[in-house]
Amino acid sequence: LQRQAFSALRASPGARRYYDRQRAREAGYNPALRQVGNRLVGILHGCLKTRTTYDEATAWSHHAHTPAA
Repeated sequence: LQRQAFSALRASPGARRYYDRQRAREAGYNPALRQVGNRLVGILHGCLKTRTTYDEATAWSHHAHTPAA
């Protein structure tokens, strides 16, 4: 799972933002990567449960950073 999470950092802007936020919260490399992996499992579960294909915008939408006004 750690390999998939690492690959997602390079291929998925949403995964990269999520990882960077975990690191900003002072999580170490491995814990932050584990969090990305856990999130990927949740996304996969949601896709299987709803019988939908993976969509980058939907998968990471609730983790999108909205700048303060």
